[in-house]
Amino acid sequence: MSIYVGNLSYSATTEVLTEVFAKYGTVKNVHIPTDRVTGRMRGFAFVEMETETEEEAAIAALDGAEWMERELKVNKAKPRQ
Repeated sequence: MSIYVGNLSYSATTEVLTEVFAKYGTVKNVHIPTDRVTGRMRGFAFVEMETETEEEAAIAALDGAEWMERELKVNKAKPRQ
């Protein structure tokens, strides 16, 4: 399962997100989607952690937290349709 991280600053990077989420467990993967036309990040990311317990801890700690002058929206990612 993955974690959806919304309302991200456009200056957020994979390395910085990995560092933030590593406080709650082992980060397996961070994916920051970019706009096909502009190449600019779209303001959200997906983070995959080692265990569901680690994911739940990160969600509980970071949902609604202020980071890079924005209030994060962090929850379990919904499967693609």
